[in-house]
Amino acid sequence: MKSVARIQDTVHRFFDSDIWYSFKKSKVTIAAACVTAIMILSAFTAPWIAPHNTFDPATLDLMDAFTPPAWYEDGTSKFLLGTDDQGRDIFSTILYGSRISLFVAFASMLLAMLLGVSLGLVSGYLGGAIESIIMRIADVQISFPAILIVLLISGVARSVLPNVRHEEMAIWVLIFAIGISSWVPFARTVRGSTMVEKNKEYVQSARVIGRRRATIMFRHILPNVMGPVLVIGTIGLAVAVLTEATISFLGVGVPPTEPSLGTLIRIGQSFLFAGEWWIVIFPGVALAILVLAVNLLGDWMRDALNPKLR
Repeated sequence: MKSVARIQDTVHRFFDSDIWYSFKKSKVTIAAACVTAIMILSAFTAPWIAPHNTFDPATLDLMDAFTPPAWYEDGTSKFLLGTDDQGRDIFSTILYGSRISLFVAFASMLLAMLLGVSLGLVSGYLGGAIESIIMRIADVQISFPAILIVLLISGVARSVLPNVRHEEMAIWVLIFAIGISSWVPFARTVRGSTMVEKNKEYVQSARVIGRRRATIMFRHILPNVMGPVLVIGTIGLAVAVLTEATISFLGVGVPPTEPSLGTLIRIGQSFLFAGEWWIVIFPGVALAILVLAVNLLGDWMRDALNPKLR
């Protein structure tokens, strides 16, 4: 009963908070949240709501290739947005492709957050040589474009892994590469916040009663520095989706057997000037809408969590 009452109290305080008021007041933010939620739910429920299973070769028919959208004279209601060069339904491939793109983006941002927050806490709290080493590494990495770091890690992984494992490990290599290229903003932000928090009275009290350093960092300081981390993570999610699409468009990301939005765009651009515009336009529009919606949510969250703007 106590846990239920605590949950109810937390929910009540959230709906009375300035953040919820700011959310309700912004129609753009509400629209962005709805679009993001619909696209995420559609992507992760693709096996149940997609009209066709684009990963099952037995369901594909090359005679259906290059079928235009349903509103064309040669179109059919069976393929609402048309088909690609292999006869795959474009609408279904967008759902499945969004699923892969979002999985890569979420997993890579989680890796970047875990690495960046941990290194930021350690460097900000301990200081000294450890802080200097971590921050110099961060300074060096931030001087290189993230796309180059991802390409470098992907290239090294392809040269180390056996050829038979390339497609099997491609998604995990891409997650690792994007995560490693994205930890610096988390680390720099958490380091600055930690340097402020560690001089406050509650941290001094924890030291006096003999709390261990790890306990102070992760149990006391971490909850008080998570606001900026959530903002960076939300905006970084949109960047990760674009990075994955760029890498897959270049042909070194997700394998063709598991097409993401970037892979679909790469395949479709080959037929753009032949008149089959729908193969590239619809995945491109889906990618643009997803990135725009997530970016709008990130902008709202940044303003809502900024006490100076309340």
